[in-house]
Amino acid sequence: MRITLVLSALLSLFACQSKAQTETSATTEGKSIYDFTMTTLEGEEKPLADYKGKVILVVNVASKCGNTPQYADLEAMYEANKDNGLVILGFPANNFMKQEPGSNEEIAEFCQKNYGVTFPMFSKISVKGDDMDPLYQYLTTAAGEEVSWNFQKFLIDREGNVVRSIAPRTKVDEAEIQQQILGLL
Repeated sequence: MRITLVLSALLSLFACQSKAQTETSATTEGKSIYDFTMTTLEGEEKPLADYKGKVILVVNVASKCGNTPQYADLEAMYEANKDNGLVILGFPANNFMKQEPGSNEEIAEFCQKNYGVTFPMFSKISVKGDDMDPLYQYLTTAAGEEVSWNFQKFLIDREGNVVRSIAPRTKVDEAEIQQQILGLL
């Protein structure tokens, strides 16, 4: 009797887990980054299909994080390579220790004042948990890796394929990362 109950419980657990994985796959299957429309910091709807043919680096950002100085490296990379087809897309997120508490207006002001950010910035979203934005559901599924902290990056080639996830502390000016990004341009 006990064995039957244990087996029944295990089968139920696996069935629920399998259903959750199937639902996640169903929401991302057959999609690409170009299928999403996101809201800019200024409140405008921006289809990511506008970036077709470009190398895209998607970054979840925060203004009160130890990684925040990476804004400078990201901006330098963008300025040096935007004419060659690189675009960096910044997505503020408050998922990790509430390190992005500001409004969209405050975030825009912070980025401009402190780092002169000119790459496209989008409104604050969730990149983890039950309220994860569908874009990040897609990215994490395609990369096979969850977002672990602020400034995690997803590199996407000109065809819209997620090439890799880059760890939050890894800077874009590190030789291996630069080589990979420049190799895609």
